Amino acid sequence: MAKTTPATLALDKAGVAYELHTYDYDPDAPRVGLQAAESLGVSPDQVLKTLMAQVDGKPVCAILASDQEVAMKKLAVATGGKSAQMMKPADAERITGYRVGGVSPFGQKRAAPTVIDEAALVHAKVFVNGGQRGLQVRLDPADLVSALGAKVAGLT
Repeated sequence: MAKTTPATLALDKAGVAYELHTYDYDPDAPRVGLQAAESLGVSPDQVLKTLMAQVDGKPVCAILASDQEVAMKKLAVATGGKSAQMMKPADAERITGYRVGGVSPFGQKRAAPTVIDEAALVHAKVFVNGGQRGLQVRLDPADLVSALGAKVAGLT
């Protein structure tokens, strides 16, 4: 597994401190984030999933705990839109440059406005995808917000 991805390069360029963690990715897992949390031996609310959605037809990135579901109306409101829906996997891969299961909020081909669920900020450190299936980066959630220029809002 490569330890350098567009995500890690973006983190390095931004001067963000992080730790790399690998795990055995299971493509058949019903919920990838929960499988990552179990493999890493941490609580599912510390492993954040990166979801690509569309708000009023425009791409947005939503980041929330792997054991939660995004409330589409809340995502739309957080980004100043009227309606939101999940992006089709093929579109998410084309826009981000990552394969589903390895989508990172960092180093995407076309950066999208990002919203992070406020519950993520209660932890000293969180995990987000490092840009490859089976690769997570552990970092301070405040650094996640600032490096992405993300908005923080209730998404669940």
